[in-house]
Amino acid sequence: MCTEIEAKLKVDSHRIVADKLAQLGAEFVAEQLQKDWYFDDSKQTLTKTDRCLRLRRQLVGEFEKVFLTYKGAREKGRFKRRQEVGIEVNDADLAGKLLLGLGYQKVLFFEKKRRVWRFGGCEVALDHLPVLGDFVEIEGPDEGEIADVQRNLGLSNLPHIRESYAALMTEELCRLGKERKEAYL
Repeated sequence: MCTEIEAKLKVDSHRIVADKLAQLGAEFVAEQLQKDWYFDDSKQTLTKTDRCLRLRRQLVGEFEKVFLTYKGAREKGRFKRRQEVGIEVNDADLAGKLLLGLGYQKVLFFEKKRRVWRFGGCEVALDHLPVLGDFVEIEGPDEGEIADVQRNLGLSNLPHIRESYAALMTEELCRLGKERKEAYL
């Protein structure tokens, strides 16, 4: 299993962060559209134990890749840290049918626009989500390198968000009085 370590930060706009990345000589990797389906069983076992099962269609230009990912519960620490196991699959529809056949249900869907950069040994993602707005995710090999990138980008004053996008989206949809399935499935 791999461990994902990241800082997630809410920002008002990506413009200043993108300008700073360019100024620092960061490498722009890609602009992506990610379409994420989250699955759980009828008792919401994964959600209740802070885990998730996600099927993602990732579009970069005309090219699509599909990933099936399991994320474990968050571990203690300064940054968001959790076990992550992901595999690339050839067919999103068949993977979805497999999960449904195993008893999982689609519980949430949303699209995210992501611009990915590499800087200071980390991947920096500028994410825009409907309803939630703009975020910066800094994922790296350890907390020290992530903290260095956060500081270099002038984002040290921002609090870390430990919740997943799925949890944030669910909370916001509930606040808005929308059913998860009705709004994004």
